[in-house]
Amino acid sequence: MDLDHHLFFRFQSDLLDLPHPVLDERKVFEPAHPWALQAAEELKDYLTHQFTTSHNFGFASNQDGFVRGKMFGVLVVRNALQEVGYLRAFSGKLDGSNHHRGFVPPVFDGLTEGSFLNLGMQELSRISAQIKELQSNLKEEDPLPSSLSDLFDRRKKHSQALHEQWYDSFCFRNKRGETKSLRMVFAHSEALNPPGGAGECAAPKLLQYAFSHELEPLALAEFYWGSPVSNHSCVHGSYYPPCADKCAPILSFMLS
Repeated sequence: MDLDHHLFFRFQSDLLDLPHPVLDERKVFEPAHPWALQAAEELKDYLTHQFTTSHNFGFASNQDGFVRGKMFGVLVVRNALQEVGYLRAFSGKLDGSNHHRGFVPPVFDGLTEGSFLNLGMQELSRISAQIKELQSNLKEEDPLPSSLSDLFDRRKKHSQALHEQWYDSFCFRNKRGETKSLRMVFAHSEALNPPGGAGECAAPKLLQYAFSHELEPLALAEFYWGSPVSNHSCVHGSYYPPCADKCAPILSFMLS
């Protein structure tokens, strides 16, 4: 695949004179390398002074109680010309979209118009509306009609089928060019199914783009951007390792 040069960022200042780091499945969970921290500080400056979005990150005074903060990540990479730069990513969706200029795309885009996920969610909404309508006409002493039981069963099976298709739609690449689906990655983990949001964090997005465009990963850093709320431990601007429950099995495969 051709590298999108709007996604490969060159450092704005000289890199610290250090040996080239090498990213592996162990180092990805260790404190970030100084080059990755330098790239992250440049991204923070961009978010502060240039990035425009309607997502308020919780800084506005009229808070509604929802967590607005977002994890961002940078991956220092070396291209085929031996040039060192970095990639940028955000976790999940931002401002209702998977795509923003200057940030790598998702591993799988479930928001594509006409995708199985959008169509499937519409069907779930339609079944739920039917259930709600039937329930509203029931009296407390009425037995549960078979039509309602059928709808509950239909909704459950449809939801399960959507989850199965979702798991198989995420296909991760590793250093050797091998691929595994989300289901395969978590097949030997303690979780019966991949946790919600698995594959949508910044680190898998960054590595997926790097391996798909012949870029060598050198160092990773992730930080939280936004105002913390009660019971939320992340602090604005602070650095955190990739999450263990969602990312560890994925990164282990991608960097093994």
